[in-house]
Amino acid sequence: MNPLLRKAFNENFTEDKYAEFLLSLNAGLQKPIEFRIAESPVFLTDDFRDKLIQAGEEIIDTILQPGFKELTDRAIPEKWKVANERGHPHFIALDFGICKDEAGNVVPKLIELQGFPSLYGFQVHLAENYRHTFNIHGNQTIFFNGLDKASYLQLLKETILGPYSPEEVVLMDVNAHNQKTAVDFYVTQKYLGTPIVALEELIQEGDQLFYMMGEEKKRIRRIYNRLIFDEIDNDPEIFNKAPDIRQPLDVEWITHPNWFYRISKFTMPFLKGDYVPKTQFLHEVKELPEDLHNYVLKPLFSFAGQGVIIDIMDGDIENITDPENWILQEKVSYEPVVESPDGGVKVEVRLLYLWPDKDEKPTLAINLARLSRGKMIGVRYNKNFDWVGGTTAFMHK
Repeated sequence: MNPLLRKAFNENFTEDKYAEFLLSLNAGLQKPIEFRIAESPVFLTDDFRDKLIQAGEEIIDTILQPGFKELTDRAIPEKWKVANERGHPHFIALDFGICKDEAGNVVPKLIELQGFPSLYGFQVHLAENYRHTFNIHGNQTIFFNGLDKASYLQLLKETILGPYSPEEVVLMDVNAHNQKTAVDFYVTQKYLGTPIVALEELIQEGDQLFYMMGEEKKRIRRIYNRLIFDEIDNDPEIFNKAPDIRQPLDVEWITHPNWFYRISKFTMPFLKGDYVPKTQFLHEVKELPEDLHNYVLKPLFSFAGQGVIIDIMDGDIENITDPENWILQEKVSYEPVVESPDGGVKVEVRLLYLWPDKDEKPTLAINLARLSRGKMIGVRYNKNFDWVGGTTAFMHK
């Protein structure tokens, strides 16, 4: 990480500034942010930024290869297959832990990936508030490929809205206004004008979907999909209360729900390279590694880190009844590269790609970062810590 920018930031940091930052960040929002925001952004060196870009390109090349959809058909649970899949994912997110290699070099290591949207709106809002409160220099950016705020938002509009007007495209999630990430929904609505609609608010007539805008019924041409089926898996009555969105409907998906499964932990065993931990489907492991303590077990079909076995104990593997739905993955050891006032903090950087229909391939556009002191990245592992939570990474333009 950039030592000069880190030193300057820490020397000027105060708890009062952080409190001011949080007030500014929440000002004007429909409700306060419901997840922890870290005290500091991350400052990348040019060298590490370039490694991140290279790592992302190598993974994107695998996703673009012919036959990728056939390779990943098994990834989609039969129960959650949705009709009318589009030709490519409109969003790709790649999560990299910041680690050290055997030579002591700081390198990115892939942790997870998803063909699903992330906080594409909120990250712009977050970076602007970091910049304003902490006087981040103008030569620092959160964007890639020469994008700035205006060109980034134009790319976001092309991806989500396409040829339609904002009122024809809805941002949809189950219990949309009660999601912890609802702040991203509201910021996106501010930038793009897309209405926020809960699954239960969809109205079906024939194969068409509508929503109510005041007293007026509006036709939905596109769904900016933020619904993850894991969240409704335990509600067998869900499609008695709302339209069954798995059926063939005259609506476009941005991005289609099937891509959430295609680009996921399921993809990891097909990836190779210096920035990818060794990963195998559990049922294809012919001989367990002798250093099993250096591996983790991950269920393919789980959400937000649930079910992951970090420290494999005797009997854990033998007790798994569906090994085809698990992966055995080399452990990634995060390096505490961000210096806080009281010690090092671990970092994960998420590269966020946008892929409008008109483009031949995705564009690396923006990033998200998370700081952690716990055993894993995530809220449940970082309770009662400071200098942890959601943030962003700045780098030289």
